[in-house]
Order: sequence, then structure tokens, then C-alpha cells
Amino acid sequence: MNTRTHLLAFLISIICATSAVSAEQITAQDIIRQAEELMRGTTAIGVYEMTITTPDWERTLTMRFWEDVDGEKAFVRVTDPPKERGTASLKLGNEMWTYLPGVERSMKIPPSMMSQSWMGSDLTNEDIVHGDDFVDQYEHELLDTTTVDAQPVYVIRSVPKPDAPVVWDQIVTYARVSDYLPAQQDYFDEDSVIVRRMRYGEFKEMGDRVIPTLYIVEPLTEDERGNRTTMRIVEMEFDARIPGGVFSRANLERSR
Repeated sequence: MNTRTHLLAFLISIICATSAVSAEQITAQDIIRQAEELMRGTTAIGVYEMTITTPDWERTLTMRFWEDVDGEKAFVRVTDPPKERGTASLKLGNEMWTYLPGVERSMKIPPSMMSQSWMGSDLTNEDIVHGDDFVDQYEHELLDTTTVDAQPVYVIRSVPKPDAPVVWDQIVTYARVSDYLPAQQDYFDEDSVIVRRMRYGEFKEMGDRVIPTLYIVEPLTEDERGNRTTMRIVEMEFDARIPGGVFSRANLERSR
């Protein structure tokens, strides 16, 4: 073996060793945090379509959405159908209000209602209030690797930190090895029984990044089988400036 061949083999060994170390050093928290930063940015402004399906009926809502991740603020307003136009939710830190234009009043959501349905969907008020601090409210452990929809994924179990104000006993995330984006999340109740599954799909470019644009939420309890909530991102802009008046009670109670 000549000197040049020795040098090439040495360089390859260094590259392989470095890659192996990097893979071993990545933590579950790193994976969750990087996915959150990619999917949320510092701010997000967008349009969602949410379809709620039950064995007896189905309805679709179109909503505009504003989120300031660093400020822990979020605002959602229904724009369609006309019957529900103006219905809105405001999140400020750990507090949440809902406005119902039919009765022209807003209501603060008490802690006892955090596990209740948000806007009649299979999402909860908890998902809206604590969705942006998942990284810090839970301890994350990398368990294994497997595949979801033929994609290699990391399996990460997240359990609440002591005194964290959350409703889930644990959440298992299946994060794609290629980019750390979630492919699936399973949610468990206080008895460690899986009660809900969220699947992610239609990964495509939105703004300056690739994100999942389809979210399918399915409850797995016996009395809710057949229910499903599908959310699709229609538009999304990241890291844009949001006027401070968006996240206010006065804006919440506007009719449209």
C-alpha cells in the first residue's frame, strides 16, 4: 500500500469515527428541540384547515394563526364557516381565553378544563397552552430506532418533570433520523395507557424550510373510536414581526 493509499484510508477512518461520535452524542432533548425550532421558528403566521370527523357528522373550520414562541403567546381566529366566524382563542403564557361571538363574551379557561376539547376537536386546551414548552416541561429519553412509513426514526419517551402543569403521563415521539421531524406521537394517560395518536405527513417546503403540513389526531379510547381531527397547513410564514396588539383581550373580542 503506497503513502497516498495510507493517507486516504486514514482520512476515511477519521470521517467515519467523527460521524459515529456525533450520532452517539446527540441526545433526545437535542432531537426534540431541533424539531421544535424548525417547525415553529421564533414566530409563525399561517392559515390552517381543521376537519373534525365523528361517526355521526363532520365539519371543517378555516383558521388564521399567529404565534410568538419566545413570548409564549398564540392567537387563533376562525374565519370560515360563517356560522363560527370570529370564534377565537388567546394564549398568554400558561393562561388561555376563548371568545364566542354568538354570546359576545370571552371566557378564561380554568386549569380543570385543560384536558377538555379545543374547539370541539381531538386536540385539548393543554395542547394549545403548553404546546411550545414541550422541550422544557418533560424529561426526554432516547429509547431505540425503528421505522414509521418506511422512514427510519428515533423512538423518544418523554415524561413530565416534577410539578410540570401537564396532563399527559408520557409522550412517545417517533422522530425521523434524516431531519428529526416527527412522524408520529403517542400520548398516554395517568395509567400509562395509550389514549391518542398524532400522525404527521405531507412533508414539504413552507417558507424557508421543510415541515409536515398534515396532522392527523386519532383518539384510541373505546368510546371515541371513529373520531378524528385532521389539520392541514394552507399557508405559513416564519420569523416575521407580529404587531403586539394581536395578542390582546381587545383583539380577542373583535367579531372578525
